[in-house]
Amino acid sequence: MGFINVIQEIDELKKLLSYSKNIGFFFGAGMSCAFGLPNVIKLTEDVELKLDNDMKTVFQNLKQSLVVLLGKTSISVEDILNYVRQIREITGERNDRKYDGINGETARILDEMICKNIFEIIQAQEEGADITELRKFFAWLDMTNRNYVKEIFTTNYDLLLEKAMEHNHVPYFDGFVGSYEPFFWPESIEKAISHNDLTFNWIRLWKIHGSLNWEFRKESTLNRSKIVRIGKVDKPENELVIYPSKEKYNLSRKQPFIAYFDRLKNYLLQGELLFIFSGYSFSDQHINEIIFNGHRQNPRLYSIVLCFSDEQVDSMVDYAMSYLNLCVMGPKKMIINGKLFDWKYDESVGDTNNSELYWDKPSEKFTLGDYKKLVDFLIANSGRRSSIEEVVNGK
Repeated sequence: MGFINVIQEIDELKKLLSYSKNIGFFFGAGMSCAFGLPNVIKLTEDVELKLDNDMKTVFQNLKQSLVVLLGKTSISVEDILNYVRQIREITGERNDRKYDGINGETARILDEMICKNIFEIIQAQEEGADITELRKFFAWLDMTNRNYVKEIFTTNYDLLLEKAMEHNHVPYFDGFVGSYEPFFWPESIEKAISHNDLTFNWIRLWKIHGSLNWEFRKESTLNRSKIVRIGKVDKPENELVIYPSKEKYNLSRKQPFIAYFDRLKNYLLQGELLFIFSGYSFSDQHINEIIFNGHRQNPRLYSIVLCFSDEQVDSMVDYAMSYLNLCVMGPKKMIINGKLFDWKYDESVGDTNNSELYWDKPSEKFTLGDYKKLVDFLIANSGRRSSIEEVVNGK
């Protein structure tokens, strides 16, 4: 394994950011962790602790079953939710039918309790989160004068992104329309937007794993549920749409998360695109399939994966070595053009001004895997720091 100069690579990144006609973002749980929200491992532990004794036993039994079924030792709350919902489907939620020792009614109750606990845990952390850096990011994104629709895809179901945009009075759209009980309108995602359309400059936010403010609302005249988006909520009244995988809720109209998958697929195939990943661990195989299919089919797509740890870089080696248009950057390592390198900081080549924005000299680490560091880098590279600070400070 050879070495690669971080200064030269950052010079190339700056050029990409300056000249790319289209820039998109994909945010995972690591982004929310930067603002104090729990990662999926901590969230799993916290959810289990909040369950009553009976449901905690069921939760633990399912976790042990999944260790065998999935062949991995670390089972997340999302793994458990997926399994619980399969049991609900198999048993028809009936008390007299069981699968893996759990009846359908118990599976339904456990599902609802897990989602309720997730809501309470994340909501408590959100209330104390300082979203200043997020507000700076959206001020930067809103000021970028490019001839494309600005789109953000995320697996996070917290509401930090929405709060930051609304604090900044930045208009955004998520595919829901209406004011009383906003409903999902798939045609709004599928249709191309004209440059003359008022909404062309709105930021698009696609929450692939659902959201804390989405609920399944039963339709009174039909034996089915619809998904609605509610506003600010202190306590959900209905079942939440978190990490949705319930086949029983398939409707005649396309559901948001299915439409978002289609949107991601089409977005990655539309031509020249710089796509930046932050905080995403590539643990969702369904999403990964869409991402790598895009890299196979679109030679004008170039993705940069910013990793908080080198363990993630190591886990990406097989992927990145197969796709020359996929670049992976970690604290000590980088994969580019299908090859793995160690970073080195060589001041004899390239511009070293403001190198503290991306390189920590004492620890000799690349720092843009930290979302807050990425935001500061983007702002510094834009040359609009003062204007962005004015937006955030309300001047």
